Amino acid sequence: MAHVTAQAAILVTKVYQQAIGYWRDKLGFVVASEFGEPPAFAILQRDEARVMIGQAKPEVSIIPYSAQRDGLWNAYFWVDDASAFYQDCTARGAIIDYHLETKPYGVLEFGVRDLDGHDIGFGQVLDDSLSRVP
Repeated sequence: MAHVTAQAAILVTKVYQQAIGYWRDKLGFVVASEFGEPPAFAILQRDEARVMIGQAKPEVSIIPYSAQRDGLWNAYFWVDDASAFYQDCTARGAIIDYHLETKPYGVLEFGVRDLDGHDIGFGQVLDDSLSRVP
């Protein structure tokens, strides 16, 4: 049987260079690859997580998912130490959407916003039974 080996969130941006800088400087991701001349699409990585950032067409409006449904993220990343990750992001000056807290679904979590208003969640599963899929 074939297995899925990786995944990446895909986000569009109105401010490509600034978005790449935000993910790099505020969230600690590194640019793994950039495409186009001038670049208009990038794959960024932090540890085993990836995010793809692409330049939106000028006429496109970016509407974050949270504006369409409360509590919904544009991207979500699981981390092994949410407290340390939160401290890193706040020290770097990330835009905090909501602060570190234990959620009713057993995850220690916080959220940030990127420069286009996308909601990005970071969470640490506190109950191992929540991380297993039947």
